[in-house]
Amino acid sequence: MAEPVRCWETADPLYQAYHDNEWGRPVLDERGVYERLCLEGFQSGLSWLTILRKREGFRAAFAGFDPEVVAEFGDRDVERLLSDAAIVRHRGKIEATIENARGVLALREAGTPLHELFWGHAPGSDRPGPASWSGWPSVTPESTALSKALKKAGFRFVGPTTAYAGMQACGVVNDHLLTCHVRDAVELDRVAALG
Repeated sequence: MAEPVRCWETADPLYQAYHDNEWGRPVLDERGVYERLCLEGFQSGLSWLTILRKREGFRAAFAGFDPEVVAEFGDRDVERLLSDAAIVRHRGKIEATIENARGVLALREAGTPLHELFWGHAPGSDRPGPASWSGWPSVTPESTALSKALKKAGFRFVGPTTAYAGMQACGVVNDHLLTCHVRDAVELDRVAALG
């Protein structure tokens, strides 16, 4: 039996499962969007597979990405995390994850939860699906606007490229290739999520 067509070739079962079951599927909760945005920030300059392999370590280190808990982290927590081999030990990214938790709380207090802010930047439904990797933009007007809104709320490590990667990961856009075996199912999930 032929291997299903995926957006990227990989023999790694963890990566295949992520592609088939998570990437591009709608994430509609605050904690889920916060986690994916933070992981996209940690991924900058690294392979996504590195982040996937450390994902459970990140979850343990950052209290399951509970923004209320992470927002209370201080200098001792930063030092503790810098010695935690289960995660990517990068001071700027660790500090950004903490600041971003505070940003999540600020958005919530202002009346626009993080997940609503993300989905409020979804492009129109007439956007064509990509035929190849070269069809994937790294930045869009929507990701640029989302990045600005996140930075205004106090987020860090959320430039337009990271914002776009977060939009892809959370299903705000469906960038599965036209030939991908899960593209249609992901689109149906998105349509259902958007109501």
